[in-house]
Amino acid sequence: MAAFRYEAVDGRGRPRQGLLDAATARQARDRLRADGLFPTSIEAAAAGGARAAFGHVRLPVTVVALATRQLATLVGSGMPLDQALGAVADQADDARAKKLFAAVRTEVVAGETLAGALARWPRTFSDLYRSLVAAGAETGRLHEVLARLADYLEARLALRQRFTLALIYPALVTVIAIAVIAVLLVYVVPQVVSVYQQSRQTLPWLTRALIAASAFFRGTGVYWLVAALAATAGIALANRRAAFRAAWHARLLRLPVAGRLVTAIDTARFASTLAILVGSGTPLLRALDAARDVVWALPLRRAATAASALVREGVSVARALKEQRVFPPVLTHLVANGEASGQLAPMLERAAAELEREAERRLTWFAALLQPALIVAMGAIVLVLVLAVMLPIVSMNQLIR
Repeated sequence: MAAFRYEAVDGRGRPRQGLLDAATARQARDRLRADGLFPTSIEAAAAGGARAAFGHVRLPVTVVALATRQLATLVGSGMPLDQALGAVADQADDARAKKLFAAVRTEVVAGETLAGALARWPRTFSDLYRSLVAAGAETGRLHEVLARLADYLEARLALRQRFTLALIYPALVTVIAIAVIAVLLVYVVPQVVSVYQQSRQTLPWLTRALIAASAFFRGTGVYWLVAALAATAGIALANRRAAFRAAWHARLLRLPVAGRLVTAIDTARFASTLAILVGSGTPLLRALDAARDVVWALPLRRAATAASALVREGVSVARALKEQRVFPPVLTHLVANGEASGQLAPMLERAAAELEREAERRLTWFAALLQPALIVAMGAIVLVLVLAVMLPIVSMNQLIR
């Protein structure tokens, strides 16, 4: 049996397209006509052509999570894997997702394993995703692993959305305030102050300082812009070096508020990844190595690597994590309980949930502290500008009296 990609119209003239299995193109055409479809194009679904056409595609996490949930439901209901992949492709609203999952189905029909087929699109399906799929296929629990993987992706997406929503307001306030201050300094202040200069009166020191600042920024504005662009490009290039990233990650983790927030988020990601890997039957050492790769901060990733090396030498997971002195106590205590009771995966899930709640609390507190601080700072700057403009008017009124 081979896979054929078809385009057809139904009895109402609506276009249809998809994949079907048949021995020959003629048999595929007969099957379509038996289903009430009138084929307009039938061609063999070439796996290599599919990879070449959209092997570079990177689907959004939301699309991958939804497709994973659908695939878990269909496989769990007893549907064969190739049919389940075809159904996911047909249900996809995103045209890229439709083509990608149709191509994955073609690979599977051709005899490739699901994990091997997903490996053709590494930008969409990460190493962790493929490792879990391979473990589920080996243990015969593919639908359970896919369901847990969908939970994992949805949880990570929800945490990322909460983080983005918490920081979007301060970012908007900062950008708008900087833009308003720049317009005041470059355009408004010079026009208002020129009136005071024509009066030939002695201006207050605050007004003179504002005039000097306005002249400075108007004269050097282009240089500031070039310097900002150069600094951004320099940081981007330096960030490609592991030594630079490790240095500023270490400084970030030492900050009292942001450091604890990053530690909580990274540790929660590490614990939830390790939980899903251990729960799917992945060997512990392999699970530790895979969970280490999802950690963002390099000091924490190096600590996870050192812990994995200790476990390989026979040390317990809880003791190996505790000796690094960077992981929160809630993680090490719950891991110790899980190892003692033989329930390591559930304890890791509980630790991940606790750490995610802690990260959300810290994020909420950080945003609640940052927002009024920004408003007060920007208000103070605007107050200084208003005072600098209004003080000469007050002085002129006093002279008239």
